[in-house]
Amino acid sequence: MNYDEITDRLMSTLKPKRYLHSVGVAYTAACLAMRYEYNIDTAYRAGLLHDCAKSMSDEELLDYCEKHDIEVSEYDRKSVNALLHSKVGSVLAKEEYNETDEKVCSAIRWHTTGKKAMDLLEKIIFVADYIEPSRRPLPNLDHIRRLAFEDIDTAVLKIYESTILYLKSIKEDDIDPLTIEAYEYYRNITEKTT
Repeated sequence: MNYDEITDRLMSTLKPKRYLHSVGVAYTAACLAMRYEYNIDTAYRAGLLHDCAKSMSDEELLDYCEKHDIEVSEYDRKSVNALLHSKVGSVLAKEEYNETDEKVCSAIRWHTTGKKAMDLLEKIIFVADYIEPSRRPLPNLDHIRRLAFEDIDTAVLKIYESTILYLKSIKEDDIDPLTIEAYEYYRNITEKTT
């Protein structure tokens, strides 16, 4: 599928604000790809497709997971759309957008929660999703935007710190252990480089 076909389809399925966000992530991912000498086209495509399942309802996401044998954790069930759209999106990108690059699909899969030891494209999409220009103001966003172009691992760590603080403020200690594991991983590797 070419970019015109992808953007036409995204425009018809996503709300305008979500579509604008997807384009912002695509351009931000392309900029990060230039900075870190990654394939710009691949990063742009992953950014454009990262929220391709975001317009699905909770019920549609759960049904899709069941039909496609996508694992749904107890944490996924507590925040269905926030967490499952990335898992579903990685499969939907293949089936509906003819995405054949497994790295793109993996970046879509991990853009919401991230994981420890992400590859460069996964980090680019994880960070681009957080820092893109239309993102509502978040604590330390300007600092994280600057860091993203200086040291992507430190930017990932700062995003985790900000996300965990936010989640603790609304959910107390009910945070997916995978998020904590990834935070610890990036905390450890950034401490080793400083």
